Amino acid sequence: MIARCLLMLGALSMPLHAVASDTPTAAVGLLRNVVFTDYSPLSRSAELARRLLSPLNALHVHRESMRSNQAMREQPVDLAHERFAVYVPAKVPPHGYALLVFVPPWQGAIVPAPWIAALDRHGVIFVSATNSGNDANLIDRREPLALLAAQNIIRRYPVDPQRIYIGGFSGGSRVAMRVALGYPDLFHGVLLDAGSDPIGEQIPLPPAELFRQFQDSTRLVYVTGQHDDANLAMDVLSRKSMQTWCVSNVDVETAPWAWHAVADPAILDHALHMLDKDAQHNPDQLADCRAHIERQLTDQLQQVSTLLANGRRDDARTLLQKIDAHYGGLAAPRSIELTGQIDAQPP
Repeated sequence: MIARCLLMLGALSMPLHAVASDTPTAAVGLLRNVVFTDYSPLSRSAELARRLLSPLNALHVHRESMRSNQAMREQPVDLAHERFAVYVPAKVPPHGYALLVFVPPWQGAIVPAPWIAALDRHGVIFVSATNSGNDANLIDRREPLALLAAQNIIRRYPVDPQRIYIGGFSGGSRVAMRVALGYPDLFHGVLLDAGSDPIGEQIPLPPAELFRQFQDSTRLVYVTGQHDDANLAMDVLSRKSMQTWCVSNVDVETAPWAWHAVADPAILDHALHMLDKDAQHNPDQLADCRAHIERQLTDQLQQVSTLLANGRRDDARTLLQKIDAHYGGLAAPRSIELTGQIDAQPP
């Protein structure tokens, strides 16, 4: 049961000790009700839309804000009202801490108590936001809170930039995958604990330069219980989509005898080891796979142009929407240009 393997922050009292850091406020141990103050350009509303929405959906959001004369907020959350749970190992690794930003499915600030020993062994700071569960808004809360958690930990502690990871459990794991896909320049690995989705359709692909970085360097570790049949099936679909989209830095851990539960300490220990491995892929295979996708995309975009040239405006729009859903940011800026041409053509 989740209740047996999680520890509410208020139930554990640990002393806080000063740790070597460039900031005087850094402390170690379990920190509860932490208030952060630093914002990040990565968590701006416009940047969230650019990275996490498909180009046509981002364009729609922009147009709606213009139509209603209500500009998007610069930052979607007010940090003064947010609280975070943080666990910091006492010993700083030689190259700095690793960081695991954890997206929960629940609302409270909860640290999995059995994970603490593994976090200590691997030198991993753990941070998680309150009110970021499955009932919270995705792009207005859960995703920016994860980014702001990373920003503030990095500002306060010596963190190895190559060991910054995001993860989650169940629905939170699905959010972690979205953020990892959109922010491979920040997160270099993702821990998918009992929750995943296929990319391209359910999770839009980011702009091409970011997706190339995701393919090159992001490590994915899937961890699911042996008897968690529904999520094991989703993992298969998710990993198949990774293969389709030329993502090969994937590891799989099945938790023996487990159902839908947070990974046990031994599984977490191995997952953290997998996240620390260098990403590996076959350069020639990756180049061939990327070229295949590019040819398919080019052909489909040309079909939209042909339909438009033949006066089939509605058919062109329908096909372009399908391309946008499937290829996401890979189709931009051509998809945006074609949208303008479709809108300009009389019905």
